Amino acid sequence: MIRSASSLSFSLIGLGLLLAGPVAAQETPNCENAMTQSEMTQCANIDWLKADAELNAVYRSAMEKMTETDAYLPEGLKGAVETLREAQRAWIPYRDKACDAYGFLARGGTMEPMLVYGCRADLTRNRIDELRQLSEGLGN
Repeated sequence: MIRSASSLSFSLIGLGLLLAGPVAAQETPNCENAMTQSEMTQCANIDWLKADAELNAVYRSAMEKMTETDAYLPEGLKGAVETLREAQRAWIPYRDKACDAYGFLARGGTMEPMLVYGCRADLTRNRIDELRQLSEGLGN
C-alpha cells in the first residue's frame, strides 16, 4: 500500500514536471536579437500587442476630443463621437483582413504568423498617427 502511494506520488510529480516544461520553455525572447522563427514570431506578436495597447489609449484621447467637439456644436451638426466610433469599428476588421491577406505571402509556412503580426503592428501604428491628428485638432 505504501509502495502504491509512493509510486502515485512520483507519477504525479513526473506529470507535473512534464506539463511545466513547455511553459518554462516559452520565456519572452530577446527581441533585439531574435534568432529562430519562433522567437521572431513571438517578438512580432509582442510588438503588435504593444501597438494595440497604445492604440487603445490614443483612441480614448481622440474620443475625448470628439466629445469636446460635439459639446460645442449645435444639435444639427453633432456626430463626431459616433462617426469616430463607426470609423474605428470599420477599421479593425479592415486591418485584420488586410493583414490576413499579407500572410498569404507565406501561406502555411512558419513565417505566416510573423507576417500577419508585423502587418497588424504597422497598420496599428499608422492608425495611431491618424488618431493623434484627430486628438490634436487643427491647432485652434
